[in-house]
Amino acid sequence: MTSTYLPDKRTGRDAGPPPPAKDRARSRARRRTLNWLTATGFQLPALVLFMGLVLLPMLFALYAAFFRWGGFGMPTDYIGGENFTRLFQDEVFLGDLWRCLGLVVLSLVVQLPFALAMAVLLNQRMRGRAVYRMLFFAPYVLSEAITGILFGMIFAPDDGFADQVLGKVGLDGLGGEWFADPSTVMATLFLVMTWKYFGFHMMLYLAGLQAVPRELTEAALIDGAGPWQRFRNVTLPLLAPTLRISVFLSVIGAIQLFDLVWVTTAGGPDHHSETMAVTMFQYGFKRYQVGYASAISVVMFGISLVFALAYQRFVLRRDLEGATTTMRGDGK
Repeated sequence: MTSTYLPDKRTGRDAGPPPPAKDRARSRARRRTLNWLTATGFQLPALVLFMGLVLLPMLFALYAAFFRWGGFGMPTDYIGGENFTRLFQDEVFLGDLWRCLGLVVLSLVVQLPFALAMAVLLNQRMRGRAVYRMLFFAPYVLSEAITGILFGMIFAPDDGFADQVLGKVGLDGLGGEWFADPSTVMATLFLVMTWKYFGFHMMLYLAGLQAVPRELTEAALIDGAGPWQRFRNVTLPLLAPTLRISVFLSVIGAIQLFDLVWVTTAGGPDHHSETMAVTMFQYGFKRYQVGYASAISVVMFGISLVFALAYQRFVLRRDLEGATTTMRGDGK
């Protein structure tokens, strides 16, 4: 009698009748459970760290924002939303919001276009471009503390490097108290920020430019397009996803800016260079008004979250479409 079953691939013998549907379903369920347990085991350490170092402190800050609390013991003096009401009546905090907006606008109008221009330049074939890339990216590698101390010495009044250079070229009148003058402190601070961070965005743009197919620019060149037309109609549209990510990182960075400001000016003079993070630190660790500082942190988080969700919904939506994948078990 001839067998009606297909031979087993490993042994060459008849495989026998297929297992019942109930056994196959049980095997798939067991495989899915094993895959879930494996994935959970790998993720558990990260989840524990995230819960202990991120999620729980955030929830406690939200809880403390409704108390008048000095940071010692547990908060007990419940005051409701008084901290938030005080927050939006505080001239210093309102000034922080305007300064944050100014830094965002300057970053989008000055810093990012400058980084893009340098990326386009260094994407060309030129002698020593690897050295230039390293030099321009090097400031980003330095810590904010080192950068702040360095520029604190450069812009020191009278005997700082900047004033000495201006004096030698006959421009003494342009020198002065860079970080000590309310009229110049934010411009000087933004100059330091640009020096520190533009290299990071430049490297992002360089990575995006190198992903632009050369065939498209060559085809545009054959069609008679000039350099500006090739950049505007070919390179820039293909670089748009990188630009959108760069803008997102720049805005979030401006909202959360702290360490560079703290090291260079500590928010002075007279609060003229304070950011929301610096104000939060001042109230929380200098004045021991931790409840009020917690309210500031909650508002900072809310602004960042609203911006991130809106940006993802209206700007990054096209980039994220089709970017997600689904995982399935071996059994289908």
